Amino acid sequence: MRCVQREMGQRRVNAAVLRFDAKMMLESLRGKKMMFVGDSLNRGMYVSLICLLHSQIPQNSKSMDTIGSLTVFSLKDYNATIEFYWAPFLLESNSDNATVHRVSDRIVRKDSINKHGRHWRGADIVVFNTYLWWRTGFKMKILEGSFKDENKRIVEMESEDAYRMALKTMKKWVKKNMDPLKTRVFFATMSPTHYKSEDWGGEKGKNCYNQTTPIQDTDHWPSDCSKTLMKVIGEELDGRGEFPVTVLNITQLSGYRKDAHTSIYKKQWSPLTKEQLANPASYSDCIHWCLPGLQDTWNELFFAKLFYP
Repeated sequence: MRCVQREMGQRRVNAAVLRFDAKMMLESLRGKKMMFVGDSLNRGMYVSLICLLHSQIPQNSKSMDTIGSLTVFSLKDYNATIEFYWAPFLLESNSDNATVHRVSDRIVRKDSINKHGRHWRGADIVVFNTYLWWRTGFKMKILEGSFKDENKRIVEMESEDAYRMALKTMKKWVKKNMDPLKTRVFFATMSPTHYKSEDWGGEKGKNCYNQTTPIQDTDHWPSDCSKTLMKVIGEELDGRGEFPVTVLNITQLSGYRKDAHTSIYKKQWSPLTKEQLANPASYSDCIHWCLPGLQDTWNELFFAKLFYP
């Protein structure tokens, strides 16, 4: 992995001026296991953190390996790992293949977190996320039983109810398998997209392509970020209970950054057509984020919440 070295500027977080301190983060990880669990947006945050730490780690004492859904960045001098586990719904689904998961007819197995969860045991710090994959525009298909069953029973649920089920299952698993005295658990809120330029007063039919400045309206709320599901997060992860989960609210601060997406510079999974090449906006990625960039700010917030809760 190639990382661009950068100096982190100071930012105001909770009325205190904090600075991301790579050495402090590395020392805190000594002998520990940190995990990011979720979809490609959480993977972007994972890669961002590794890049922020990269220059402080000797070249011969770090390595990265991927086996299936699990990617492990090893820090030999610190006897530590920073890991990413692909689980876009957190629960078991038909989209669990880490490389081939572009499934249009998504099915999630009810309450089925143990298949993935066995890989998370022993983690000292965990950052979960799940959101975008629940936004199908239709009711969610929920499997009651096993994917191995010959006659599968599938029911439909409203996105709000299905999402709440996933968060409740995650909380239940955390409570059963982790020790609140030893483990910190975080949940990153929804990451906005910028496919509708009308959202920021732009020309109809445009998107993030060629956008070079942030949205200036401080009251802007991304239209694709469901306030209903945001409310579910607030209700289910309110920081109380036997095992409190710390919420990393990245949503509104990310909503301003229509200029920060990978746009046409994303990896293309299939050759572009002549029509697409003639209209770059048609294949712009307005979901994922450039690095260095916005996700470094997510990690500054994470750093602040981790060390100054």
